[in-house]
Amino acid sequence: MTTVTDFAPFIGTIGGGFMGGMLAGYAIKKIIRIAAVVVGLFIAVMAYLEFQKIINVDWVRVQSVSESGIAWAADVITHISSNIGAPHTAGTNLGFSTIIPLTSSVSAGFVLGLSRG
Repeated sequence: MTTVTDFAPFIGTIGGGFMGGMLAGYAIKKIIRIAAVVVGLFIAVMAYLEFQKIINVDWVRVQSVSESGIAWAADVITHISSNIGAPHTAGTNLGFSTIIPLTSSVSAGFVLGLSRG
């Protein structure tokens, strides 16, 4: 006969993974939002200073630098996504009965954290 104590590690794995994923998603969304505001304000200040003839901004160079930064970020995301399905040995000692619920609960929490952040 199974008791509640038999499921305690399983429930702890799911709950802990979900909370960790939710906190990570929330934090990442907040960091991205703050970075977007800072970059936007920086560009607005540069445009204002150029309008006032205080500085001269080479917008073609700004565009090429931002395009190369976006291309770099796309390459990094492509590299990470191509390695997601790669075999790994990080959780072999835990067993599949622990890895699958942990992974699914972390990803569910991450999506919820991104949406609520």
